[in-house]
Amino acid sequence: MAAALLLAGCQSAPESRTTARPSRQAAPADLQLICANAVVPRAAGARIRPTRSSQIDARRYSVDVDAGGRKFNCIIDTSGRVRSVRPA
Repeated sequence: MAAALLLAGCQSAPESRTTARPSRQAAPADLQLICANAVVPRAAGARIRPTRSSQIDARRYSVDVDAGGRKFNCIIDTSGRVRSVRPA
């Protein structure tokens, strides 16, 4: 009986199947690519890739873009219009 109590004390709680997710969604791939293209004139031939994105509000996304080690932030709306591109 004592052994059963010892084993019961060593069992871990079951893992939760629900995962907390951030309320902000990543930008759709097409909007990330539009932002990457908006960085091209400033990239001086460097390889460009979106690295992170998040939803700012119902109509806008923020997309971080790496251009050969230079970092940029792009704000784009849901219709695909680039609002700004700034060094990060």
